[in-house]
Amino acid sequence: MVTTAHYFTFFRILISPLFPIFYLKFSSFGISLQVLPFLLLVILTLCEFSDIFDGFIARKKGEVTDLGKILDPIADSITRITIFFTFTQGFIGIPMLWVFVFLYRDFLISALRTVCALKGYALAARKSGKLKAIFQGGSAYIIVLCMIPYSWGALSLEMLQNISYFLVVFTSIYTLASAFDYFIANRGYIKKIIQGK
Repeated sequence: MVTTAHYFTFFRILISPLFPIFYLKFSSFGISLQVLPFLLLVILTLCEFSDIFDGFIARKKGEVTDLGKILDPIADSITRITIFFTFTQGFIGIPMLWVFVFLYRDFLISALRTVCALKGYALAARKSGKLKAIFQGGSAYIIVLCMIPYSWGALSLEMLQNISYFLVVFTSIYTLASAFDYFIANRGYIKKIIQGK
């Protein structure tokens, strides 16, 4: 059964592509560079708030479902990886290598969760994973906010790129650390899977 929380999750997935579309093609839509950061902030805020609301509503209404447990982290990955891959293009131009850390981390954790679920093991979320989400969301916000003074000519392109690079490197390193934390915390389950138990 599709619940209210699921609609927020679907909404997040559907609006995520708007971020790269407007960032990369803003001039084609007649959007000025000065307006672009505010438009991106709206999209980013809608994504982040839908992430908060779907979990809140699911718990409040007692509608926590297996579908929601699967869809919510997928939607999170789609949203944040879309945003950071977008930043590898255009004037921000962060190195794509660092964004692959986000992609591979989410892929490996999702694969582990799926395999464990098939074996009857439910892997609990880790605090490091929640902090990872906060760091990723916060970094995206800071980068977009820095685009505002850049669009006014108050921040140089070099400074914008340096700030963005530092934030993504820091977030990537923590993302990698959160992956190690997750695997170490669940090494017992991993060992059982390897042994075919």
